[in-house]
Amino acid sequence: MTAFDPFEGMTDDELDAFIESEEGGAGAAPLKGNEPEGFRSGFVALVGRPNAGKSTLLNACLGEKVAITSPVAQTTRRRMRGVLNREGCQIVFVDTPGLHKPQDSLGGELNRSALMELDDVDVIAMLIDATKPVGRGDAWVAERVKKSRAKKVLVLTKLDLARPDAVSRQLEEARRLMDFDDEIVVSSTDGFNVDGFCDLVASYLPEGPRWFPEGMTTDESDEMLVAEFVREKVLMRTEQEVPHAVGVVCDSIESKKGGRVLAIHATILVERDGQKGIIIGRGGSMVKHIGTDARRDLERVFGRQVFLDLEVKVSPGWRSDVREIHRMGYAADD
Repeated sequence: MTAFDPFEGMTDDELDAFIESEEGGAGAAPLKGNEPEGFRSGFVALVGRPNAGKSTLLNACLGEKVAITSPVAQTTRRRMRGVLNREGCQIVFVDTPGLHKPQDSLGGELNRSALMELDDVDVIAMLIDATKPVGRGDAWVAERVKKSRAKKVLVLTKLDLARPDAVSRQLEEARRLMDFDDEIVVSSTDGFNVDGFCDLVASYLPEGPRWFPEGMTTDESDEMLVAEFVREKVLMRTEQEVPHAVGVVCDSIESKKGGRVLAIHATILVERDGQKGIIIGRGGSMVKHIGTDARRDLERVFGRQVFLDLEVKVSPGWRSDVREIHRMGYAADD
């Protein structure tokens, strides 16, 4: 994915409609275009417990990485929309934070962000991990999904990691949660049934024009993409040591050397001095690795050389500080 200007080539009417859709959410006016008769478009929410595979499925559907992933629960902290343009339809996938029992203000905001999407979409894809027993957490999610008027599709994920007999049991248990309109089994890692999943949800979308310009794959700002890719590398490098206490803010992005280089500064926030020491590492080795890993992804995203400067700061109890949660873009209404 290269840097893309969604406003390039748009008429004034198209620009007004796009801005309106960004301000009003899924219920706002779509773009005006010349789509053929029978063109389908709409919003598909990916919901489920933490680590059900929502972001991995989103990336697989789009054919490129726009959402961060890691083995750590609650990796996704923001609602992200990924846009898939296919012949005859535009599918806007809404990747939501994993629904869970919150332990702090941040957890409460993540749940609220995910639940807000259920009333504003055409299809809800409820993801259930094929490798883990269906439990109370799944039942809790299902109770929320039931209340939506959207079409509901059961998606059993991680088929590549599950035994066939376990898959059959999981499907039986999942069907008891609620009456789904449809179901499908997928492996995002192997690509099994990913196209089939896209075909399935597209069949439930209403006829209508596009919501986003062709060529646009995500509605995330450059600053949020930077913050998320840096946070992903922190999660991958530090594993279980500091994951939930980490937040990242992109402070600045500047174009240098005639636009050939982007100079980016970002701040990694933790809650304790010990966590800061882990992220910095001996002689700055850990933060250097984090920066190198993140820079590779950012150069792919922006299509140019990136100079990434990372700073690590301690902000005690930031996950219970509503102001900090808003500053990082994790609040439900951000």
